[in-house]
Amino acid sequence: MINVVDNTSLLRNDVKKLGNILGEILVHHGGVSLFNKVEEIREMTKDLRRGHDKELYEKLKEEIHQLESPTRQHVIRAFSVYFHLINIAEQNHRIRRRRQYQLEDDTIVQPVSIESAVVSLKGHDYSHEVIQQLMDGLSLELIITAHPTEATKRTVLEIQKRISTILQEYDNPILTKKEKKLLDESLTNEITALWQTDELRYRKPTVIDEVKNGLYYFDQTLFDVLPDIHQELEDELDEYFPGNKWSIPNFIHFGSWIGGDRDGNPNVTPEITWETLKMQRKLAIKKYEENIIDLMKRFSQSTTRVTISDELIKSVEQDEKQYIQKGEGWQVETDIYRRKFAVILKRLRNVGKSNIGYQKSEELLDDLLLIRDSAEKHQTANHKLKTLRKLIRQVKLFGFHLATLDIRNHSGEHEAAIAEILKVVNITEDYSALSEKEKLEILNNVLGDPRPLMLLNEDYSKETQEIFKVFQMIKDAHDEFGSRSIEVYLISMTQSPSDLLEVLVLAKEAGIYRLHADGKVESGIHVAPLLETVDDLVAGPEIMRTLFEMDIYRNHIAERGNHQEIMLGYSDGSKDGGTLTANWKLYKAQQEIHGMASEYDIRLKFFHGRGGSLGRGGGPLNRSILSQPPETLGDGVKITEQGEVLSSRYLLEDIAYRNLEQAASALIEAESKGLRPAECESCQASWEEAMEEISTHSLKKYQSLVFGDEDFLTYFRQTTPLRELGALNIGSRPMSRKGSEKFEDLRAIPWVFAWTQCRQMLPAWYAAGTGLSSFALKSGENLKLLQEMYEKWPFFEVTINNLQMALMKADLTTAKEYVNLVEDKNIGERIFQDISDEYNRTRDVLLSITGTDELLDHTPNIQETVYRRNPYLDPLNFLQIDLIQKMREADGEQSEELLTEVLLTISGVAAGLVNTG
Repeated sequence: MINVVDNTSLLRNDVKKLGNILGEILVHHGGVSLFNKVEEIREMTKDLRRGHDKELYEKLKEEIHQLESPTRQHVIRAFSVYFHLINIAEQNHRIRRRRQYQLEDDTIVQPVSIESAVVSLKGHDYSHEVIQQLMDGLSLELIITAHPTEATKRTVLEIQKRISTILQEYDNPILTKKEKKLLDESLTNEITALWQTDELRYRKPTVIDEVKNGLYYFDQTLFDVLPDIHQELEDELDEYFPGNKWSIPNFIHFGSWIGGDRDGNPNVTPEITWETLKMQRKLAIKKYEENIIDLMKRFSQSTTRVTISDELIKSVEQDEKQYIQKGEGWQVETDIYRRKFAVILKRLRNVGKSNIGYQKSEELLDDLLLIRDSAEKHQTANHKLKTLRKLIRQVKLFGFHLATLDIRNHSGEHEAAIAEILKVVNITEDYSALSEKEKLEILNNVLGDPRPLMLLNEDYSKETQEIFKVFQMIKDAHDEFGSRSIEVYLISMTQSPSDLLEVLVLAKEAGIYRLHADGKVESGIHVAPLLETVDDLVAGPEIMRTLFEMDIYRNHIAERGNHQEIMLGYSDGSKDGGTLTANWKLYKAQQEIHGMASEYDIRLKFFHGRGGSLGRGGGPLNRSILSQPPETLGDGVKITEQGEVLSSRYLLEDIAYRNLEQAASALIEAESKGLRPAECESCQASWEEAMEEISTHSLKKYQSLVFGDEDFLTYFRQTTPLRELGALNIGSRPMSRKGSEKFEDLRAIPWVFAWTQCRQMLPAWYAAGTGLSSFALKSGENLKLLQEMYEKWPFFEVTINNLQMALMKADLTTAKEYVNLVEDKNIGERIFQDISDEYNRTRDVLLSITGTDELLDHTPNIQETVYRRNPYLDPLNFLQIDLIQKMREADGEQSEELLTEVLLTISGVAAGLVNTG
């Protein structure tokens, strides 16, 4: 057996195979001259990476400058397609490594797997009751969003998926010569299709397009993988703790923002949200139909051979009278299971159409449980009906709503609507001008009055009517799709307690929140603040304390199970204060709000608004979970899955499984730590004191550049492809709020995306070096403390490792070329020198803390991946710089042609770095 767990030779073989086919395609489409040109550039960049040669460096730049269309576009696409192929090969190798672990003997357990988590529980000798209690407390929600960072079209993703499937088939050790030849032909055909497919979108996707893209992952992987994760946990517990009966709750759920996120996106209307809910239900029903048809084929048992439960027989007889017309249904009387499945199928196909259809998913679940209870009585002992059990798990997980849809809107929108309503009913002339205390008093009185506030015959502004339609739609959705269809209303830019009460007032007007005359409260939705800026994070504990002190809000919370959700924004906090300070303030805010909420017996769920990139809180999902304050995990964790993360984690079934398995393992590990005594409480206190000091120095450094340097925005706009990104058509949402040019209105996604493209990666690391080195250089003991923190504190370890990754993906040699785009050379050179100095400072202190010679020495596989990609990224970056320079000097038709080529380089660099925004 070939041990590939630590062997990359098969990966290199895959990359070589794919590269050779691409070379043949280049010759076919562009002739030998195109192939030679690509090879010439590739060899030059590889030589430069081995050792910098100024003469060769200038020759490379001149070679690229002399390229003209169409050759130039072919060269760009050659390197871009190559990155898509590398990404496929690397994902395939991850699948290969996982399978290799499974083929090894029983003594080898794959790290960060469900099995490894269960083995750890076994090692601590916990009782069955303790472990079951731990299982019951697990909760992870993953929320897919349409935030515009996925630069790859779905058509291209589908080709990539087919190529991956072919690569997996090559690993079959008993392939015949004929079968291998067919695979070679298929692989060539798919890579040819990839080359011949337009990778750019020529129009912005609509919100419905984004909904379809999101549903694609549910259809292709999540619907099947999610129940399998739960089943594996049950199987591993049975394996390591035999003789116990385990109940595994549905502890991992997927939700969505796509079609519900109104913040800054005027295209998300109530009608679009309603259509989204219908599309989600349609997909869920389709998946159930497919599974029911499959089960109908399998369950051929006859009443002449087995004993069927009386309950099931009576159910079938009653259902056929009520739902089945003459000539319909299953005609063989003794095939009782098939008769029942025929009824289920008929009712499924009428969901949302007539009274024949199921009114709620619990009715379908009851029918399936009836079948299970009967079938298991004549099933062989110790052999579960896993296909049927999987469908039951799917119905519990997905219902008829498929994924809970969050609604999000900006706090200013609610305030404007409330201000108008209060003016119309003569409560106050100018609500927005009131103090916070006065606002709370008015809102408290309104919520404490059972009567409606709005005058239905009054002409409100279009904006207020639109806001109210959103809440009416939520009420209708609960009636049509069930209460799980929309559970949370999120408030962007929450800055005060009144921001939450305003939403509760609007919910009251729509009947989602009700106060009865006898004082009884009904509340059908969670109201969740989104704390985004550093200032908001600091203010968060006091905002929530004020609300928890109000009887009217406490009654609402009581109706929601004494449960409060709070979303934490990683993007805007990082944009305002730098990544290190933002992450520390987020950590502290969780601790403080959690501690305060526990005083009121309120359970908190923190919703982490992490982006895909490091500059927006990105990183491996399992490490994100482990880096949180451990005391905050007990009431559940919620995390966004955005942009390119969706395709990299959930496009392929095996990768999706591994990603969710790692998340489950991390969740179990984090929760089980709570069962053991704290290792060192005094250590934690000293670590937090150190972080506070580090954060202070880092914040000052970050803001001195971003807000203190009057030339910084000029540098940012000119040295990055920011203005070109808007034409990439990767999302339905505008790049900035209100269409403004102001820095505060620029969304964090293009902020990070632009810095990533020019290889400076500033949002992911800048100012961290000043913070860490300022502390470390004060004394040798301080450095030892930082090393201890890295070794023992998951939060600090993840922070340091993410900084290492950011510095590895940054490349100052390449970045310096972008500085030539700055019109004022003095501005460009001065600010770049500051960035360069901070980069070196950060790199040096990270190596001192980790005790390594090079960045990412602790993860050689990732380190090698970055090294492998760099020579192929260089041409794309140099081409991008040259094209931007030409485009900014050109106009008219030529400018349009150049823009297309710039966008191709942006797409290629995004594929190469596996990161956008």
